[in-house]
Amino acid sequence: MAAVALALLAGPANAQPADTAPRAEQPLQTETFEIGLSTETIAVGANFGGARLVVFGALDNADQRLLRQGRYDIAVILEGPRRDLVVREKSRVFGIWINSRSERFRAVPQSYSAAATRPLRDIASAETLRQFGIGIENLAFSPLRPPTGLLDERADFSGALRRLKTQSGLFADEVGTVEFVSPTLFRANLVLPADLPVGRHVARAFLFREGVYLRERDEDVWVLKTGIESRISAFAAENGVLYGVLAVFVAILTGWLGRLAFKRD
Repeated sequence: MAAVALALLAGPANAQPADTAPRAEQPLQTETFEIGLSTETIAVGANFGGARLVVFGALDNADQRLLRQGRYDIAVILEGPRRDLVVREKSRVFGIWINSRSERFRAVPQSYSAAATRPLRDIASAETLRQFGIGIENLAFSPLRPPTGLLDERADFSGALRRLKTQSGLFADEVGTVEFVSPTLFRANLVLPADLPVGRHVARAFLFREGVYLRERDEDVWVLKTGIESRISAFAAENGVLYGVLAVFVAILTGWLGRLAFKRD
């Protein structure tokens, strides 16, 4: 009887229920993509009138059904060098326009271009767009001074900064300029202004699936001066005092020669 009891006790411990057998895990869909640029260097000379930058890329491991339905979206932005910037408000006092208020912002991109497959509001939520700074209206500007509670005033200065940059052509949104040239290949055309700032620019591409952010890729673009402008700029940067002295001397010499040329007897 003892042997039978031990056998009954041991039986359930060694048995394995049929429904607990290990099952094969279904692989998750993990989309990836890579990007490239039509050029990594843009030369700016005396006759520079703007340029066009092409950002191209390819999707990998994409869901074929979602591709056919157009559920993937691409947004591309190009940010120029970042510098601190002051926005001033002018007021008229006794017929004279003077600076009355100002706000200094930290690390503002000197230029900004955005392109997307569709209107940004149809690609992702407003919160996601603000998080990644996609679109001019979603750029966040950080003031240098501590907060004073005057949020409306800062919003006015931020709006003025966006408006002035847009009017000058340095900020631009181009909806619909990203297109899929094949089921997995895409291309974005960015038009760059004539007064494109010199320095390091960053091209960033974002992949979305049905409104959900998946991943991001970025590449650097360098804007460089060429010709005599490049040599003068380098000399001024390396020899600031001497450059200033020479500039004053050239101004005096030019004025003196002009006086001689137009002197009346």
